[in-house]
Amino acid sequence: MSKPVVAIVGRPNVGKSTLFNVLAGETISIVKDTPGVTRDRIYADCTWLNMNFTLIDTGGIEPDSSDIILSQMREQAEIAIATADVIVFIVDVRQGLVDADSKVADMLRKSKTGCPCSE
Repeated sequence: MSKPVVAIVGRPNVGKSTLFNVLAGETISIVKDTPGVTRDRIYADCTWLNMNFTLIDTGGIEPDSSDIILSQMREQAEIAIATADVIVFIVDVRQGLVDADSKVADMLRKSKTGCPCSE
């Protein structure tokens, strides 16, 4: 039986890489206040509450951007979403929900992983 795959997704600078590093137990992903530092998928084998899984850190998803780099980051996140068994959707509670969060949530609801909250 293969390990489940967990993808962490959300807008840029909401804490995805920080959570990834905490769960991985070491600093693997770079954490900066500057958006766009994580651009590719970053993987780590993790154990949490006696569960073994593969964790994926993704770059921030900017749903409406036509910028080439942001589009490529979105594609990398979409690959992670498509391969994940579980998706952890991170938002910035200090900012509150913004339009881009709703668009990312819509994208996740349409994924094969789905969203039990939409059923």
